[in-house]
Amino acid sequence: MARKTARVTELTHPWSSEARREPSRRARAELEFDEPTVLGALFGQFDSNLVLLENRLGVYIAARGNRIQIEGGEDEVARARDVLKGMHQRLMNGQELDTGAVEALIAMANEPTLEGIITGNAEAPAVMIRTRRKTIVPRSAAQIEYMRALAREDVIFALGPAGTGKTYVAVAQAVSQLMSGSVQRLILSRPAVEAGERLGFLPGDMKEKVDPYLRPLYDALYDCMPPEQVERRLANGEIEVAPIAFMRGRTLADAFVILDEAQNTTPAQMKMFLTRFGQNSRMVVCGDPRQVDIPGGDAMSGLADAVKRLEGVDGIAVSRFTSADVVRHPIVGRIVEAYEGKDA
Repeated sequence: MARKTARVTELTHPWSSEARREPSRRARAELEFDEPTVLGALFGQFDSNLVLLENRLGVYIAARGNRIQIEGGEDEVARARDVLKGMHQRLMNGQELDTGAVEALIAMANEPTLEGIITGNAEAPAVMIRTRRKTIVPRSAAQIEYMRALAREDVIFALGPAGTGKTYVAVAQAVSQLMSGSVQRLILSRPAVEAGERLGFLPGDMKEKVDPYLRPLYDALYDCMPPEQVERRLANGEIEVAPIAFMRGRTLADAFVILDEAQNTTPAQMKMFLTRFGQNSRMVVCGDPRQVDIPGGDAMSGLADAVKRLEGVDGIAVSRFTSADVVRHPIVGRIVEAYEGKDA
């Protein structure tokens, strides 16, 4: 689908870099949009998107027809202006603009590459992953570098708390490469370790026994591909979902391989998994080093051990996320921050 174009006119002069270093100064900006069909989605139901911007950035926003006026501190007004331009561009590109997307644009508003990421100009090429069902763009500054690493490196370690998009973005990249034919198989794995519980013996065949542990991977798959394609590719082996124990003795060539919850592997398991790497393959290892559920409590995490040994090795990248990169509801980030603070 061809990208739509529309003009956003800024009716006030931009601020100088010197003025923006004085956050106490007050400022006002006005934007005019010449594509009225997107204004409803831009403003949100009952102006919810504008209210969100006001609450997050501490500005006052008034909408009059196709014009938006922003008032507040000079830095905050500049950020709100940039976020509104980014929101408008997303809609013109045919992308969704939900609360999470708005939060992500707010979080990235201080990044010098924000405009390039959204518009894909020559100075800063667009960073995005296209799948059959949606196009994924970065929702935090850390995701920008993560997506670049996924497109460039052979082995990527993604470390950080829940909700930062580590696994979801990796699955999206894997689906994109499977669809384009650059890999022939997609292999998703994780250790079958309960999170602080003992579930006992589960009924059913092997697939039914391990599926509960792998549910988050399935969820990401179904979000990126039509359900009938997921089922067909699972049936013919193009997509394989299995616990890490099933990886022993294999060579995974022409495959995109993802290991989730890697903090619950032992060093021996991690070494076994990483040495399955084959020709024309890519591996992504995701986990939260602070959420280790290995039975016994004193066992060393294979994830921490591998990062310590391999960080800096050519062809291996390490992407780190923090509570500031959580892209779920904002309260999730505050919860993660509170728990990390107690452990510090």
